[in-house]
Amino acid sequence: MSAKTNQFDSEGFDLGASSEGGDDGAIYEIGGGVTIPDNQQQQQQPTETKESIIGSSSHPTDESERLKAIGNDHFKRGNHLDAYDYYTDAIEACPSGEGIGPTGEELLRMRDEFDEANREKMMERQRKEMERRRSRNDNGNSNDDGDVTKEEKEGGEDDDERRRPAVPTFSPPRHLYGPKLAVYHANRAATLLHLGRDGEAIEDCDVSLLFNPTYVKAYLRRSTARERTDDTEEALADAKRAFELDPSNNAARKNVARLQRIENERMEKLKEETMGKLKDLGNSLLGNFGLSLDNFNAVQDPKTGGYSISFNQ
Repeated sequence: MSAKTNQFDSEGFDLGASSEGGDDGAIYEIGGGVTIPDNQQQQQQPTETKESIIGSSSHPTDESERLKAIGNDHFKRGNHLDAYDYYTDAIEACPSGEGIGPTGEELLRMRDEFDEANREKMMERQRKEMERRRSRNDNGNSNDDGDVTKEEKEGGEDDDERRRPAVPTFSPPRHLYGPKLAVYHANRAATLLHLGRDGEAIEDCDVSLLFNPTYVKAYLRRSTARERTDDTEEALADAKRAFELDPSNNAARKNVARLQRIENERMEKLKEETMGKLKDLGNSLLGNFGLSLDNFNAVQDPKTGGYSISFNQ
């Protein structure tokens, strides 16, 4: 009889071959089935190392990073509309949702709802404080003349101050890729500044800072947008915050100095306008007695900052 060989016949695998088994330990069955022992399956499985897994898998933000890089290239070439589109695509391609974190739009909505609820609470708290003060006065917390004494008044004010809680601030939920989304939104804000869409730039910087509250570029870009909308007070606050986070940032340092001068000039002008209106009101009242504010001389004490008033006829 000839030696048994591993050949197919009309009925399936050759039983002689299956009885001996091949080098791989497989058992060939009638009808073409193959059974591999468990120990052989384990031997044939490729060994996966940490390095091979990392090398073969892509990061969830790879597509967003690719789109951001294209946007950066368009921005450098002055194609701000195209850069805007690619930054938008990068934002939309970045994963968000359950287990990852909210989108920028969801963060803004959550912040606005928090602020609105906080405003309502503050209004209700102020109403209750007013009712307490009135109740305190109506319940005999006064002297014989019906006036609240100085001690009681000061004590009441101190009590109100102690009862007044600190103003809460919105703490956004963490996003797994928050730092990258902060960059995408801040980059889009930069294109919006070039396109003259300052309000949208402020909103994108808001989102960027909700994702990463220490992102200096977002503070600087929002400062620029706020200055353009004549909100120099908030623009200065953003520049100061950027400088606090990065004292070596020359742009932040220069902006703080420049905006501080602008804000000082604005406040001085506002004070002059307010004093002018008060003077007009005073003259209209004093005119009934044949007098005007010109009859009064105010001299400021350089030590205390207070004023002494003298009457001139």
